[in-house]
Order: sequence, then structure tokens, then C-alpha cells
Amino acid sequence: MSRPETHREVERKLRVHGLFRLPDLTAPGSGVARAVARPALRLTATYFDTSDLRLARSRITLRRREGGEDDGWHLKLPHDVEPASRDELRLPLDTPGDPPAALADLVLGITRGARLEPVATLSTDRRPIALLGADGRPLGELTDDTVSVLDGEHVAARFRELEVEAAPGGSIDDLGPVVATLLAAGALEGGYASKATRALGPAAEAPPDIPAAEAVRPRDPSGAAVRALLCRYVAAFVAQDLRVRRDLPDSVHQMRVAARRLRSGLKVFAPLVEAEWADALRTELGWIAGELGGVRDREVLEARMLGHLTELGDDADAALAARVVRRVLDTQMAAAGAEAAVALGSARYLTLLDSLVGAAREPRLTEAALEPCAQALPPLVVGAWQRLARSVRRLHPDGPDDEWHRTRIAAKRARYAVESVTPVFGDPARLLAKQLELVTEELGEHQDAVIAADTARAMAAGRGASGRAGFALGLLHAAERANVRAARRRFEATWPDVSRPRWRRWLTQAR
Repeated sequence: MSRPETHREVERKLRVHGLFRLPDLTAPGSGVARAVARPALRLTATYFDTSDLRLARSRITLRRREGGEDDGWHLKLPHDVEPASRDELRLPLDTPGDPPAALADLVLGITRGARLEPVATLSTDRRPIALLGADGRPLGELTDDTVSVLDGEHVAARFRELEVEAAPGGSIDDLGPVVATLLAAGALEGGYASKATRALGPAAEAPPDIPAAEAVRPRDPSGAAVRALLCRYVAAFVAQDLRVRRDLPDSVHQMRVAARRLRSGLKVFAPLVEAEWADALRTELGWIAGELGGVRDREVLEARMLGHLTELGDDADAALAARVVRRVLDTQMAAAGAEAAVALGSARYLTLLDSLVGAAREPRLTEAALEPCAQALPPLVVGAWQRLARSVRRLHPDGPDDEWHRTRIAAKRARYAVESVTPVFGDPARLLAKQLELVTEELGEHQDAVIAADTARAMAAGRGASGRAGFALGLLHAAERANVRAARRRFEATWPDVSRPRWRRWLTQAR
């Protein structure tokens, strides 16, 4: 299966009426020295979506286009940060009918397995104009498009729009002067809607399936805080699903973070939600987080071990040990990646996605969720804090690693509990969350060092580790155990300040 080519598209869309006349694009202040008309084109594009337009409502377009230099299948995805930018993934016209699996699979988290079908066919008469600077350098391209919405062989509607696209490597700022010239001539801002969205009408501009998280005040029902948390992190989970499928940096980690925050929130808010429903969601979120963890955990572990090996003794011994580390962990990562890919395409996972979207839209709340946030939420946070404090009291500087790991889990749950109510209670909760972040970082370093030490010891004793490689891995084991002890000392120095009552005073004042 061929892999899509990715192109970054930076453009501004403008709406104009049918009789609009283009102004002088080289007028003073436009930033354009020459405007060169290129041959006119006729493009035909069929757009695919689910019957309820899940892609369009998420600002995603999938089309099969013929007639231009870039004939093919195009999947356009909104950029993470810049609204005027989109990533366009392209494949050749090898598939005659249904969208190629390489593109359909990328948006599986949005479609949730619903069938992709043709929803609009557009014929576009395009007049492209190259925009050049004084030095002849391409600044971008203006396309003047007259778009016909086809119903079979008949034209059901027609509209005209302008697109100003920056040259490769350009930015949105490069388009400002020429766009200003067009606006002054009577063009109107077109927003970010695609041609298909305009053709499909209001249904394509309806909100996506996952509602936006609404602001929640202390006097609002506590169920509103539950709903806001679910909306926020279900949206994050689905957004990261798309990034994971594109193999983008840090996507697996962030998807697991969203899953953990959802699981923690459902546990913290347990009195406010139906137990059986919440437990089922937590179980499935734990399953997919575990499936994703095999890749992420080994990736982090490999980077740590390779980095620390370079700090140890003889370079030749370290290089031999590094080969063992790469061989073992790369093999494990490949197997874990294959298992994760199967999980993300499974019926079980699609059912989980449906359940999460349903949870964000209509969480199953108990009568207790009618109580105001100021009364209902602080005791739940206090409970998470008290479980952490009890776990810390049981710790011993020379105690077993498992006890410290259990405290790490309790610390993360307490931190997530506080962060889940931060949108309600503001700065006081945010300050406590920052204190708990210090704790979770120290305990996270402790756990990473424990795993690295155990892995180094196992590799040293395994097949394929020569005496010199085994010696370097033994040194690594010793160094990581030293890191374990150092992390425990830092935690013991940090905890007294983190546990000061002043950080938690707001929990009693809010009630």
C-alpha cells in the first residue's frame, strides 16, 4: 500500500459575487511585482463523507479530483496550531471508486467506522494567477474559481470564490498585503470552509459530534463539571487518534494522557456518575492505553538507556551494549506497534469511540450531580489527597520499588483530580496542581530508573550480550539504581512543602 505524500497548505479564502472584477494585483502596497495568468483549468471533484458529515463538521475534506496538475485523492486536515494552514495528504488515482484505505484509515477516529460515501460533486472553472516578487521569487498563487455544484448532469447551484495560497515555505503573513487589496476591492472574508462545505450547506457547518467544553462556575451543578471534563478529554483523545495514525511526534504519549485523565476523572467523580457505566468506560480506556503503551514505554526506555550508556566508562563497551539495547527494544517496539495498529482498527476500539462520544454528549449522572460544584467537588479532591498522604506515610527510604510505584499512581490520581476541577476553582486549584506536578515528576523519574535498571540487568544476563556489553550493562544497572536512590531523596525533600496545608485551604473555603 502506497503512503500518502503530505503538503502544507497556507491559504486565505475570499467570497466574491459573480460579476466581481479583480483589482490590479500589482498596485502599491500589494507586495506583488508581477501577476502572471496561467492556463485555465476545469477540475472535477467528488467529495466523500459519512451520511451525517462527520468529516466536514470536523473541518476535514476527502475528495477524488481530476483535471489539474495534482490529480488524485486528497485528504485535507486542519493544522494543530494555525487555522489558515492545512495538511494535504495525496495519493494517485489508483482507486476508481471508494477512498483508498490509506486515507480512510487515517480518519477512522472521526468516522468511527461509518461508511464513507459520495456527498457532493463539484465542477470548478479555475483561473490561476502566479504572484511574483520584485526579484522574481514566487510569493504565492491566486485562484479565481467558479464552482458548479452538480446533481447528476444538472447544475444545482453555482458560486465564486478566490483563494490566495502562499508559496511553499511561505507563511500567512506573506498573504496579508494582496488579501488586503482584494478586500478593498469588495471581496469578503471566506473563513475556513471548504468548497464542499459551502456546497453542502448548514449541515456541514454544524458542530462536531463532541461538544466543546463549557465554562463551569462553583455554583453550577457538579454534573456540569463532569460533562466539561468528558468533552475536553474525549476531544483530546480523538484528536490524538488522528495524530497517532499519522505517526506524528508525541502523539502516542498524548493519547495515553487523555485516556488516563478520562479514567482518573471518572474515578474521582465516582459519586456523580453511574457506577456500572463509568467502570465499563474505565476498563476500555485502560485497555487501549495499555495497547498504546507498549510502543511509547519502550521508546522512552530506549532513549534513556542509550543516553545514559554514553556517560559510562569505555566507549567501545558502551557501543556494544547499545547494540544489545537497540536490538532487543527495537524488536519489542515493532511487535508492540503491530499490536497497537490492530487494536486501533478493531471493532472493540470503534465501540469505545462511540461510547466516548456518547459520554461527552450525555454522561450518565446520579442525583448527587445536581449538587453545586462548590459543595460536591472539594470532598472528592480531598479524598484523592488523603489516599496520597496515606501512601506517602507508608514509604521507607529503603522500601521496595512497588511501594514507591503505588505512591506514584496515587500522586498522579491526586494531581489529575485537582486539574479536573481547576476550570471551576481557578488559581488556588492551579497552584495545588503545580505542587503535585513536582511530586509526580520525581516519582516518575524514580519509576523510569527502576525499569531501566531491571531492563539493563535482564539484558546483561540474556543471549547476545558479550562480556564487554554485559559489563557496560552492569554499570548501567548500578547507575540507574543510584538514580532510584537520588529520586527518593529528592521526593523526601520536596514532599514537606507540597503537603503544607496552605496549598489546600481553598478546598474548605470553597464549600
